[in-house]
Amino acid sequence: MAQDLKKMFKDDQKVSSGRMPEGHQVRFLKKLNKEFPSQSIKKRFSIWNMAASVAILIGLSFGAYQFLKSPEEIIVPNDQVVTLKSLGDVSPDLKKVEDYYIANINLELANVKLTSENKELFDSYIVRLEELNNEYKRLSVELTETGPNELTVSALIDNLKLRLNLLYRLKEQLNELNASEDFQKTT
Repeated sequence: MAQDLKKMFKDDQKVSSGRMPEGHQVRFLKKLNKEFPSQSIKKRFSIWNMAASVAILIGLSFGAYQFLKSPEEIIVPNDQVVTLKSLGDVSPDLKKVEDYYIANINLELANVKLTSENKELFDSYIVRLEELNNEYKRLSVELTETGPNELTVSALIDNLKLRLNLLYRLKEQLNELNASEDFQKTT
């Protein structure tokens, strides 16, 4: 069974001429191109992957900022700084409710695709959301000054629900707008 390796290599070199068969390189390159997509396809997918990653990163960053930001402070007439209370300060269960609504609001805002056609509609909804956000801050001040009561807590939760429902309505209207534009393009 033991064979001399030097002798085997010498015999193998005598058999092979060291040249490739005719057209081998062309056939190999065809197979290689068939197996691996062209660079332009890779670049296109790479661009989409980067865009999706950036959008997700922005959405998560905004959500984390909203979640981790320090409570807002107000200055009362005698120049004292008072930290605003939130639903989380009242009860851990209410904190879960508040976090749920805020996370969904941020998610829906991140999923809106803004174009020149829907910018006016989007801006009108943003104005309404800003009004609701200001009302939420006012209710937080009331919660801080008067302490937790059923009406204030209920109004805070209803405000969050209203903001989320407003975003759902915006999303529906944008889908309808896109569908009507697509229909007009096809006809």
